[in-house]
Amino acid sequence: MSLTLKHRSPVRAKISSVGTYVPPRLLTNADLEKMVTTNDEWIQERTGIRQRHLVDPGTATSDLAAEAARDCLRRRGIPATEVEVILVATVTPDMLFPATACLVQNKIGATGAWGFDLSAACSGFLYAMQVGAKLVESGAHKKVMVIGADVMSSIIDYTDRSTCILFGDGGGAVLIEPCSEGEIGMLDYTHEIDGSGANSLYMPGGGSLHPSTIDTVNAKMHYVHQEGGAVFKVAVRKMSELGENVLARNGLTPADVDLFIPHQANQRIILATAERLGLPQENIVINIGEYGNTTAATIPLAMNTALSDGRLKKGMTILLASFGGGYTVGATLLRWEC
Repeated sequence: MSLTLKHRSPVRAKISSVGTYVPPRLLTNADLEKMVTTNDEWIQERTGIRQRHLVDPGTATSDLAAEAARDCLRRRGIPATEVEVILVATVTPDMLFPATACLVQNKIGATGAWGFDLSAACSGFLYAMQVGAKLVESGAHKKVMVIGADVMSSIIDYTDRSTCILFGDGGGAVLIEPCSEGEIGMLDYTHEIDGSGANSLYMPGGGSLHPSTIDTVNAKMHYVHQEGGAVFKVAVRKMSELGENVLARNGLTPADVDLFIPHQANQRIILATAERLGLPQENIVINIGEYGNTTAATIPLAMNTALSDGRLKKGMTILLASFGGGYTVGATLLRWEC
């Protein structure tokens, strides 16, 4: 298999380490049976989810992000003081400001680092990862920490069966560094947004349009609202379309993909996307059963699952894909180098 290297930067970027963290408390399907009208069989059939990890009261997104970052640094064997930039993808920041990245920087002791938050819902991690890669490829930085973390339980209505069965809490991080000689790392990406679908997956309250009031709280405007059918159809179509595009423009076919690591929104979405791409099931990483949809954290958590299972190895060609509220969609092609 030959790879056509699209970008001409003298510096190439790679993932050099992965770290994750999920809170220990579990919310199982059996627990949900006591909260809403549902059952384990129905949830697993519709979503593939068996359980989710939820934070305890008082635990914030920055806490999950900091733990994931520490794990990433521990595996890389370097101190936090070597991190130059911190990018946090999240839709559940600790507060509107300061940025969660500021809080993470302080918690892990990344003295001298700068950074910011990025909001792109379930595509946030892929978007932030490309920003980090470009900072490295530009030559401006050598160590960029990219984190996807969300406390989705803070914005879920646990009386709404259509959403409460789906989401969990978690964090994942990768370190982006320059490639060594002979390494390829990041190959290519394609991103797309479509605001016409904004009202199919969104949280209407809390922003400048609907500031927090007793009326917005009573109307449950501070929870996730979703039109599941509309999201399913667009997610499958767009993830497969962008995946096909990024492969084709690099002279590759689905047969060249060693591992497909998609956003873990719903097992049926994952399998339908893989089928449209022509990818065999054995080449797909699926861990939604254990974690549910952790929004920006799903892809790094899935990377960690593949590493733990021995399925993700140096030299593999990896396709990543995501879809989220906005609508946001993305696909990334890379050579695994760690």
